Amino acid sequence: MTTERDTWLDPLREGERGPDAKGMYMWVAVTAAPVWDIAHGRSHPLWLAWPAALAAAGLYVAATHFAFTDRRRALPLLGLLAVVVLASAAGFEGNWLYLIMMLAVATGTTVRGKILPVVLLTECAAALVVAVRADADLTGVLSMIWGTFTAGLIPAIIIRLWEAIHELKATREELARAAVAEERLRFSRDLHDLLGHTLSIMVVKAEAVRRLARVDADASAGQAADIEQIGRQALTEVRAAVTGYRGRGLAAELDSARAVLADAGIEATVRISSVRPGPEADALLGWAVREGVTNVVRHSRASACEIGLRDDGGVLVLEIRDDGPPQKAHGHGNGLIGLRERVKAVAGTVETTAPADGGFLLRVAVPYAEEDGQ
Repeated sequence: MTTERDTWLDPLREGERGPDAKGMYMWVAVTAAPVWDIAHGRSHPLWLAWPAALAAAGLYVAATHFAFTDRRRALPLLGLLAVVVLASAAGFEGNWLYLIMMLAVATGTTVRGKILPVVLLTECAAALVVAVRADADLTGVLSMIWGTFTAGLIPAIIIRLWEAIHELKATREELARAAVAEERLRFSRDLHDLLGHTLSIMVVKAEAVRRLARVDADASAGQAADIEQIGRQALTEVRAAVTGYRGRGLAAELDSARAVLADAGIEATVRISSVRPGPEADALLGWAVREGVTNVVRHSRASACEIGLRDDGGVLVLEIRDDGPPQKAHGHGNGLIGLRERVKAVAGTVETTAPADGGFLLRVAVPYAEEDGQ
């Protein structure tokens, strides 16, 4: 069972947007350090100290807010914040130096690109000057420089990581749409190739039957027999195209599955017995591999996937299992419904289970005769 703890800040969860300004507001609490100095009479004059602390807090909140909504307005506010913080730290010293770290957080939130390290190093240099001027010891100086740099770098990395995750999700969805469009085009092309010529022949022969029906019954019957034979052959070819038999089989689908899983960052383990299924079972198992791997890539959030095929006393058993988070077993998707219907047509079975230790298991059992593999 998936808990709230499992899905908290999950970058793959539907609707999860990642860090925002609200998560950055809490760092305004750093202004409590200079307020402490003011309250204990260590910051003078008070008429300047109080406005400086309030201005630093207000500018920080405004800069981080616009960093997520309108960065063009955030950058000038960040500049003003830098002036207020550095001037206050140099003038009041003491706990006011902690405001430089708050400035670094705002910088990491607002500034993007290659300029960010330059700005952070500049702030570190300013922290060094202010700390030395305040007669801080070596430990204090180094702590101030390191704290300033990491305070800016960490939020920048987190924000960029979430942006990359959203870009990858968008790319994956676009690739899925492109794959569906390509498959539809392939299917329509196959149907055209299969039925275009065949139906044209059937029409010609039907016209011949109509002409010969009254004058030559034997010839008419021969033409009708040809139509029947052509129709049966066309029906077989259409079934083959619909179930993915034409041009695809188990071996081809396994190769495709390895490539698809690798592209999705999922480690694939394939264990296939030496059995050689006949054309119908081979194509049906290939279809099952395609459907199972597609579900793993789209829904499982797994890091590894195992594909196994074994001969269980005249029945080929295909199992596809992933190690994704626990999820409810299902079997009502269009792909699984179609797979279940095709397998049922050959007296096979399809099972979907959610093992107790996590992941999802698809098991397809297809009977086959010995001569199919010969």
